[in-house]
Amino acid sequence: MKKLSLYILIFSILFAVFLIGPAFLSKQFAAYPLMKIGDVLDIFTPLILIPLYWLLFRVDINKAPSLKENLIFMLFVAFWVIGQGMHLAANSIGHLLKGMEGSDIYNLTHFYDEVLSHYLWHFGIVGLSALIISRQWRNPFTEGRAVSWLTYLAAIIHGFTLFILFVEGGTALLGVPFVVLVIQLILYRWWRRLIHQPLLEFFFISCLVAAVLFMVWGIMWGGLPEFSEVGIID
Repeated sequence: MKKLSLYILIFSILFAVFLIGPAFLSKQFAAYPLMKIGDVLDIFTPLILIPLYWLLFRVDINKAPSLKENLIFMLFVAFWVIGQGMHLAANSIGHLLKGMEGSDIYNLTHFYDEVLSHYLWHFGIVGLSALIISRQWRNPFTEGRAVSWLTYLAAIIHGFTLFILFVEGGTALLGVPFVVLVIQLILYRWWRRLIHQPLLEFFFISCLVAAVLFMVWGIMWGGLPEFSEVGIID
């Protein structure tokens, strides 16, 4: 269980780095100036995060996932990778279309970058999270306690990242119901199982953190506008 808590912390940190980091690395990539450094970092996003998802998905190495679970995992990974790859390419190309607003190529690139890719990618994120929660629920540990400062720290980081992801990604219609559903399920059905289920605890606290931030942001702005829409980021 201690090793799993460490995996959870590593996952939450790298999830934040790879999903938030590229937006702040806007300098041109010296080896190929048409790309930004953030684009280069984003290439490695699925190569790093998908294996970490797999480590969390296994939960217990002594209880192998079923064929059905593996197929569902691969399906959500496909959504994740298609959306992330589409976003990477369209976002990178979009940087070169300044002054072309209103043209067909700009509108199509914007649709791929800001709409379709976000929903495909974030659906994959939500789906993998739900699958990991489901597998942990059905495979609780029988010894030890899930309570760990590593898990709490990881959950706070991940909850903050989910808030940023769904707000700036414009996918609050997907993210908010997911967060609320996870909180309700764990509170009303799985609360007593948290003691032996660190992944349930991780996602429960993450969703609580995200829900509080959604609430505060919604009260401040009368809705959930993207950070770029209110001038916080470019």
